[in-house]
Amino acid sequence: MRLPPWGLRVEGDTVAYALVLAHIGDQLMAVTSSLTMNFLRGAKPGDLYAEAELLRLGRRIAVCDVRLWTEGPDRLAAQALVTYAIPS
Repeated sequence: MRLPPWGLRVEGDTVAYALVLAHIGDQLMAVTSSLTMNFLRGAKPGDLYAEAELLRLGRRIAVCDVRLWTEGPDRLAAQALVTYAIPS
């Protein structure tokens, strides 16, 4: 069974949220303000891996780059640019 595309979006958003909270602490009202997902190839059955990088952390906004794969980090299934709005 293949992972549906929305599954990759949910995973990308979740990984970005965890990264943002790791930097700002518990902030339950931090919300996704933008998520751009690039589907690069089908995800193979099995474990899904993700790696995220915090590109910018400001007082009101955080921007993350998330890469997702099943076969290896050199064969990405998807890449996402996720922006979070941080409440004041």
